[in-house]
Amino acid sequence: MTLPTTRLHAASTALPPGVIRPRGWLERQLRLQAENITGQLEEIWPDVGADSGWLGGTGESWERGPYYLDGLVPLAHALGDESLIAKAQPWIEWMLASQRADGFFGPAATEEWWPRMVAAKVLVQHAEATGDERVAPFLLRWHRYQREHLPSRPLTDWGRARGAEDVLTIAWTHRATGEDWLLELAALVQAQTFDWNDHLTTELITGQAQVFTHSTHGVNVAQGLKTGATAHLLDGDPAHRDRTEAALAALDRWHGQAHGWFSGDEWLGGREATAGIETCLVVEMMHTASTLSRVFGDAHHGDRLESLAYNLLPASSDPSMRGHQYHQQGTQLEISVARRDWSYSSDDANIFGLEPHFGCCTANLHQGWPKFATSLWARDADDALRAVAYAPATVSTEVRGIPVRIDVETDYPFEDTVRITVDADEPGVRFPLRLRVPSWCEDPTLRVDGVQLAVEAGIAKAGSDGHVEIDREWSGEVTLELTLPMRPRVVRRERQAAAVHLGPLVMVASPGEIWTEVPDAPGLGEWTVHPRTTWNWALADLEKAPEWAVRRGAVPEVPFSLGEATTVEAVGARVRQWGKDGASAAVPPASPVLDHGPIHGFRLVPYGTARLRVMEFPVVGAWSSADNQQLF
Repeated sequence: MTLPTTRLHAASTALPPGVIRPRGWLERQLRLQAENITGQLEEIWPDVGADSGWLGGTGESWERGPYYLDGLVPLAHALGDESLIAKAQPWIEWMLASQRADGFFGPAATEEWWPRMVAAKVLVQHAEATGDERVAPFLLRWHRYQREHLPSRPLTDWGRARGAEDVLTIAWTHRATGEDWLLELAALVQAQTFDWNDHLTTELITGQAQVFTHSTHGVNVAQGLKTGATAHLLDGDPAHRDRTEAALAALDRWHGQAHGWFSGDEWLGGREATAGIETCLVVEMMHTASTLSRVFGDAHHGDRLESLAYNLLPASSDPSMRGHQYHQQGTQLEISVARRDWSYSSDDANIFGLEPHFGCCTANLHQGWPKFATSLWARDADDALRAVAYAPATVSTEVRGIPVRIDVETDYPFEDTVRITVDADEPGVRFPLRLRVPSWCEDPTLRVDGVQLAVEAGIAKAGSDGHVEIDREWSGEVTLELTLPMRPRVVRRERQAAAVHLGPLVMVASPGEIWTEVPDAPGLGEWTVHPRTTWNWALADLEKAPEWAVRRGAVPEVPFSLGEATTVEAVGARVRQWGKDGASAAVPPASPVLDHGPIHGFRLVPYGTARLRVMEFPVVGAWSSADNQQLF
């Protein structure tokens, strides 16, 4: 890599935690998290209790305390919850007080680089939210320590796999202090970080991993995918964007599932719908998608962020966020202690509970929803405000010294209309507002103060990066209504199988759920789940899928519980020869399936609401006596 210039190359910067406040269903979701697993974790899990090494105790001293704070801090400020802010403060104070004269900080039990990368992320978010002036000098001293010691003690193992996180922190400290030597340090860390884009495009394994390497560890891959963005941040080379897209395409080719994301259970696991995805992978990939959006500015990273937030993230926990799975399956027929064909995990990795299999996800799951809320909007380099993802929220900020408030009222993704009110103080301010048009949406409409505008011309124009831009003076209250029509669409898979998507949602068949609480379980509880009905559906009449009826109801108080918020009336039949393989579904029979029951309608529901589900379906067919052609 060439020596960085004094300018960081990013399309946008994040808005600080607390500037975006969730509303509607999103606020209810974050409240569930605050009242349950995150708000109670210190009391129910010793690894982040009073004896934590990150509070000066003799307990766990590696990544779990910082992981927990990496979600607690943005959650507290997203909600403006003083009790959560107070819960985080002793951790912040201990970290700041732990710094030695040479800049090193944290528990003395380990000097590894990796956990301090997470802790530094926490301090950045705290400083952004509170304006704490102690953080930038603290990190400057830490980075001087790194500059002195990294040449002789370079990144290894987890730190080498995840060094992009450190580059982002160093870039923040550079922006805060203006010290140009920090860019040389960032280049050093980038050079010591594993070259993920090169590896994923040239040496990626083509099936389930059989042995552990850092390069096949699913969470490492999710975090490593931002190394192209950090390289671009330093040198501005547009080739990094293309290499990142090539890496994502390679992962999809060999490990991609029907929901659009690669497996990792705990290592890369191939393309079958029963391969697992670790909860840590989900939340870290969300953080990566947000980073890619900020650095590159392309709208499709918002598509990716939404697909994770509205499908895999809610599915990783029970609806009330009391417990989580270590691994979820795309097609998941039971949640139980049983042997599954994971690349590497124990039999309890599939249940909902406090610490199934291993505690990393117990500590790390907390960042998913609050960082999503914080990432809904970004500030572009030209002072534009850009919609990265859509959810109900209020943005309170300033543009060129003028207070601006943006209210987003919507039940998206459970509906297809997003109502936005922009309220700027008099005398007003001119800046572009950029609204993301998802790649799946074919015919969006936009109204400004009731007047419909063409998205391809005039004041609202479709940008090549996937946004509609409204560049005007904003004064007083201006209302916008963006409609993103959602029609069922079919994604084809191996063996001529198929999956169904609706807007950002993956639609699945639910066999119903019987929840059983495990007696005397630790934490807030532990649950297994079994189906109420048979599950072996196949789809039919795929050519008519865009015409399948979409029905919408009220979003439940618990937003991602099984209900009627959004359903699709699909067409299909039962498939007699499709059965189970242990606790998982067997590989779907090759399509077209000729031996099946009567064809009739059946209901599909959003993936994130169904903890038991069929995501990938065989397709039924028949022999035509007229021309002996298979039709399906």
